[in-house]
Amino acid sequence: MTKREAKLNKWQKFWIRNKKSEGYLLKKVAMDYSYRICRLFMMFGLCFLILQPILNKISVSFMDEQDLYNTMVVNIPANFTTANYELAAQFMGYGEALRNTFIISLTIAILQVSMCTLVGYGFARFKFPLKNFWFACVILLIVIPPQILATPLHLHFRFFDIFGIFKAINGEALNLRGSVLPYYLMSAGCMGLKNGLYIYLLRQYFRNQPIELEEAAYVDGCGTLRTFLKIMLPDAKPILVSCFLFSFVWQWTDGFYSKMFLGNTRLLSVQLSRIATQLGAYITTILKNSAGASPGYTSCIISTGTLMVIIPLLVLYLFAQKGFVESLANTGIKG
Repeated sequence: MTKREAKLNKWQKFWIRNKKSEGYLLKKVAMDYSYRICRLFMMFGLCFLILQPILNKISVSFMDEQDLYNTMVVNIPANFTTANYELAAQFMGYGEALRNTFIISLTIAILQVSMCTLVGYGFARFKFPLKNFWFACVILLIVIPPQILATPLHLHFRFFDIFGIFKAINGEALNLRGSVLPYYLMSAGCMGLKNGLYIYLLRQYFRNQPIELEEAAYVDGCGTLRTFLKIMLPDAKPILVSCFLFSFVWQWTDGFYSKMFLGNTRLLSVQLSRIATQLGAYITTILKNSAGASPGYTSCIISTGTLMVIIPLLVLYLFAQKGFVESLANTGIKG
């Protein structure tokens, strides 16, 4: 039987089955294809909404200033240039800022995931006084915007003291602002950026794990800590990868805590917010143009700087996407 004959035979069987079902089979197949087409258009629209701004920034970043005001130039630069990247890197101090941001984001992410894993496991498996109250505090940590805590955090680390010990020894409290130490102290105490969310995710994950695994380990002579390290942590790699990625990315792009505590440290998020000011000063003082930078050119340099900030994150995701997608899939199955 040829392929053509097999195809005709298949269609004949389909119409016979459709006739026996009184047209139900045809309606079902039509609805299925309609659903697939609608889903295709929705996915295409969502992808376009996400990718279109990034593609525009990439296009603008390679345009010369005259292309920005040329109505004939839409997406493809007429005067291709890499000078925008050179200026953005100069204004941000890109090499130093990239190194500082990577070190701080990496260490903070590792510290946050480590501490939140312990706390999340504790909430999932152990009973202790006021457990529900403390978990409600974790939920509040997710809900309350960090801007509300700005003044207390500023005063706390500006006049840092432990039971009056430093004031008794030195005559005054310590000023920790301008150093990375407040970041580490807050992360170690699970009060850092988005720590409440990580605790919640990890708690939900450990609650979904069968308790029989731990009971079997206890019977074999494992203690609580060893059971946690040898039995629970290896299975929790996907959710740990997800929390690490969230922590790293949010820390990488954070401007609130960075400006509050690390004003003297060059970070990409802080330097990016200063590009417009530095560009204006550059054009006024170096190029001797009293008019300053045009709004279009300023937006072009900011777009270029934004791309330089997010490119390392895209590279990170390409390497870690397997664990991230696996975590999302496991969460969907067990939820």
